[in-house]
Amino acid sequence: MTALPTLDDARPLLEAAEDLVERCVARASEITGGASGIDEHQVLAERVAYAATQCRAARELADFAGAAAGAGRGSGSLELLAATGIAEQVRSLRDRLEPVLDDLSLGDSALEETFPAHVREGLRRVAHEAALREVGRRVCETRGREPLPLDELLEQVRDAVREFAENEVAPNAERIHRNDELVPEEFIAKMSELNFFGLSIPEAFGGSEMGNLAMILTTEELSRASLAAAGSLITRPEILAKALLQGGTDEQKQTWLPRIAAGEVMVGISVTEPDIGSDVSAVKCRAERQRIGGEEVWVINGPKAWCTFAGRADVLAVLCRTDPDPSLGAKGLSLFIVPKNTFDGHSFEMQQPGGGRMVGKADATPGYRGMHSFTLNFENYVVPTANLVGEEGGIGRGFSLQMAGFAAGRLQTGGRACGLAQAALEKTAEYVVDRNQFGKPISEYQLTQYTLGRMAALLAASRAITYAAANAFDEDERKAAPLAAQAKLLACDMAVETTQMGQMMHGGWGYAEEYPISRYVVDAQVLPIFEGVKPILELKVVARALFS
Repeated sequence: MTALPTLDDARPLLEAAEDLVERCVARASEITGGASGIDEHQVLAERVAYAATQCRAARELADFAGAAAGAGRGSGSLELLAATGIAEQVRSLRDRLEPVLDDLSLGDSALEETFPAHVREGLRRVAHEAALREVGRRVCETRGREPLPLDELLEQVRDAVREFAENEVAPNAERIHRNDELVPEEFIAKMSELNFFGLSIPEAFGGSEMGNLAMILTTEELSRASLAAAGSLITRPEILAKALLQGGTDEQKQTWLPRIAAGEVMVGISVTEPDIGSDVSAVKCRAERQRIGGEEVWVINGPKAWCTFAGRADVLAVLCRTDPDPSLGAKGLSLFIVPKNTFDGHSFEMQQPGGGRMVGKADATPGYRGMHSFTLNFENYVVPTANLVGEEGGIGRGFSLQMAGFAAGRLQTGGRACGLAQAALEKTAEYVVDRNQFGKPISEYQLTQYTLGRMAALLAASRAITYAAANAFDEDERKAAPLAAQAKLLACDMAVETTQMGQMMHGGWGYAEEYPISRYVVDAQVLPIFEGVKPILELKVVARALFS
């Protein structure tokens, strides 16, 4: 290469990709009958949905870099990173779509029209290994610590959270992981003091209402220190807070939101069941009205699974079937705020004076330790009528309220994935600079630089789409939900790939618990699974939104 690629070099590639993706989405919409027939075309739908997600990430990265330059926050390093990040997404989505072009009745002509010779030449140049090696070389110089530039207030938020995470969380992260300990109470107390739990809760209810991007930056920095011991702590309160803001009564908002914002109430989310996963509308755990001691209450019976933080949590947001008619599906579900005592350890039993019982046992996992995920069983567990979200008006609305909360959770998971990948990038850069083989640091070898460059480029695109989704959430959460799903989809795959790339750069030591990269690898595995397992997210959320 004679010159490093610029953003202007990358823009024609992005325009070509947008043209191709637009054609593919239009044809996929026709083939699936406006998304109603996705299940008859799952592989095709998955490829188109994922390619559209990559295209959106490339667009957001271009816009981010352009806006930063316009605000005087740009740099040569950012422009190079953006150009290579765009090229990585464009090249990948083009390869992803090519096998289904015949199924879309587009054929080779679509590729020729959208990617003519001069565009293909441009793609080869911008995505050239020499450009990625230069990105990787700069990553080594900075040890990976050169974040995307933001405005002054958001920079202050990021710096403050990073200071807390590095001083308080990071020194304890390995011990918590290896011993499968519970998140220390001092983490929760300090995070409460710093108002981490109230970032997106309105000031009227005790929050700081700094917006979703500030929340994402907080999640990202906490996850950089430890995904399980800190990065997920604000996600579950956020999910319940969103449900309350959308469907809670005024009294419920006044009762619960200030306590959530202050960190007084830790929350667990209980939706999944042992035989019910992604098909949330098929939930069977039931809640029935009963009169006990002259008072009308709800009584919950049934099992739940994968309820993270259920032991320590003060309340559980539990999705139950309140109408026994299974044909009603999602319309028969309601959401309850279920109080409980706090427990440490890997099992607990909650007994109510009248005989109601909740039993929980943590499931052993290879990573994502610190919060513990429980299988639960409710036996005649009594909940006050005031704890049905929305009270009478909330009957049958549980599914929609839970899905609104999940959209917020997916947004946060994009931030968690970026934070974990950032940790992997930094630790890998440090390792390759310090490690000598064959007479020189391995950071000086071309393949090492290329690998680090790809890690940084993939992370930049994931950050851009996640930050864009956060800003869109501030404007209209309902409309932004599909974009949050796309951010989660791309960022989680990116975290899995980049942590494994980092592990390989560590060689044999990457498999040793002595180095944190091994923790990052096992923690990353959970990201494409929770808050919407990848195939369901692609088909039922992203593809459905695109094709309809």
